Amino acid sequence: MSQSEPHSNRRVCVRGIVYKDGQILAQELINSKGEGRGFYCTPGGGVDPKEDLITALHREMIEETGIEPVIGNLLFVQQFADTGAHGEDEQLEFFFAIENPDDYTSIDLSQTTHGLAEMVSCEFIDTKTSNIYPVFLQHIDIESYLTGGQPVLIWNELGSSSTTLVQ
Repeated sequence: MSQSEPHSNRRVCVRGIVYKDGQILAQELINSKGEGRGFYCTPGGGVDPKEDLITALHREMIEETGIEPVIGNLLFVQQFADTGAHGEDEQLEFFFAIENPDDYTSIDLSQTTHGLAEMVSCEFIDTKTSNIYPVFLQHIDIESYLTGGQPVLIWNELGSSSTTLVQ
């Protein structure tokens, strides 16, 4: 970083990709008025200081769904500018496959530590017809990434185009 560049406050997040029967598990978060935000995202959240990515994802999946995940391969990395609620101006997110999707068919948000306080719903949705973030999830063949048919996708929204990392 050159001396003329401002310091960036980056938030690191992890997210789980739970895929079943052509649909992905997604949650609609609550806005400041206690209503749905009108879009979905995959379960996950911030990595605590000095917490490793896998431990953070395990913790976040249990907090938000009440279900213990079997964490698989890294599928996607996303980097984007954001003026978020945590004071950050940039987000770096790591998306991992969750290998036990059958365990997620029935989620009771009242039985989770974060569920009802943070979200309206957590359900399987069709990414082609639902408003989900990040938007690349609406346009890619998720199943081909889960089966190892694609390299890790690196999606960068900081001004340059998306790239892929060859495994």
